[in-house]
Amino acid sequence: MTNNNIHRLELNGKEIILIGTAHVSKKSVGEVKAIIEEERPDTVCVELCQSRYQSIIDANRWKDMDIVKVIKEGKAMMLLINLVLSSYQKRMGKQLGVQPGQEMIQGIQSANQIGATLCLADRDIQTTLLRLWRGIGFWGKIKFFFQMVLSMFSDEEISEEDLEKMKSQDMLTAALDELTHSFPQFKAILIDERDKYLAQKIKEAPGNKIVAVLGAGHIPGIKKLITDDHDLKELSKVLPPSKAGKIIGWSIPVLILAIILSTLSVDKTAGIDQIVSWILWNGSLAALGTLLALGHPLSILTAFLVAPISSLSPLLAAGWFAGLTEAFVRKPQVQDFENLSDDIFSWKGFWKNKVTHILLVVVFANLGSSIGTFIGGAEVIKHFIRTIFG
Repeated sequence: MTNNNIHRLELNGKEIILIGTAHVSKKSVGEVKAIIEEERPDTVCVELCQSRYQSIIDANRWKDMDIVKVIKEGKAMMLLINLVLSSYQKRMGKQLGVQPGQEMIQGIQSANQIGATLCLADRDIQTTLLRLWRGIGFWGKIKFFFQMVLSMFSDEEISEEDLEKMKSQDMLTAALDELTHSFPQFKAILIDERDKYLAQKIKEAPGNKIVAVLGAGHIPGIKKLITDDHDLKELSKVLPPSKAGKIIGWSIPVLILAIILSTLSVDKTAGIDQIVSWILWNGSLAALGTLLALGHPLSILTAFLVAPISSLSPLLAAGWFAGLTEAFVRKPQVQDFENLSDDIFSWKGFWKNKVTHILLVVVFANLGSSIGTFIGGAEVIKHFIRTIFG
């Protein structure tokens, strides 16, 4: 079969066939089916990770979600980002009349039909998102979140120019394309690192004949990198917060408490004013965030009460407590999990569904509390300066 999308390589006695696909093309689906049936490889590699593969084969995956566990483990933001990405893919599939990633599904089906080994060759999406997340600061995270949400829920039709880009981009890169303009460092994580990961997984796949189903944009990088050795453990590593970050995280609350105690020792009234400012700014903005997420009155009250305390500990977050309260008061029903894949398609559905609604309460309460910490801290310092220097 002669095709410009097919690239044949010989490596260490193996024949490797790379299929460059367009994630929004019905033609690519047919090509994947035809090539696998014709070549009958020992292994079929697909550009999926275990979690994305699981989401394809398990249509009822949302029903097994423990939303309380997600909040307690601090994974609410990551889950929300995943749901927003799913919303983008669904919107794009609706406009184009083809489900994005259908060629990967075809690769899985064809591998099963011929009895080939299936290799999930992509890096876990959680790892990629966490590496993106850890690479930007606090204000960068806020910018990232709002830009992503606004772009994913845009009602604008996908332009011809964007369609052309999608023919060479993989789904994750296409979904985050607009954000790469604001965060140029994303390219290294979204594309370059994953090219290395994919190349190594394909090279290590069992058998003498390997077919790899990939987004066309990955083909040049993989062809260049496949002869080199790449450390998969290193590429999968999510670095913990730096020691400097931990020191700063604990230093700020210690400094705030020290300033308040110092002020109280000099002027009790000024010290009380500091405490009131800290409580009001932290509590009010956390409560406002919860209110913007349309949280229950008890969740709003919880955010107000907890934020001034949680802001003094890097181990706590007001959003966790507000989210747990929301989950208790408005416990998601089975129907909420069943409707999740449809509800994430619109703003209204996102706010209406109890699962996503809880996630929004967590995120917005934390956002409000974080901003309140900056403003409240500034007020504490201002009162201190006035008291000491008159």
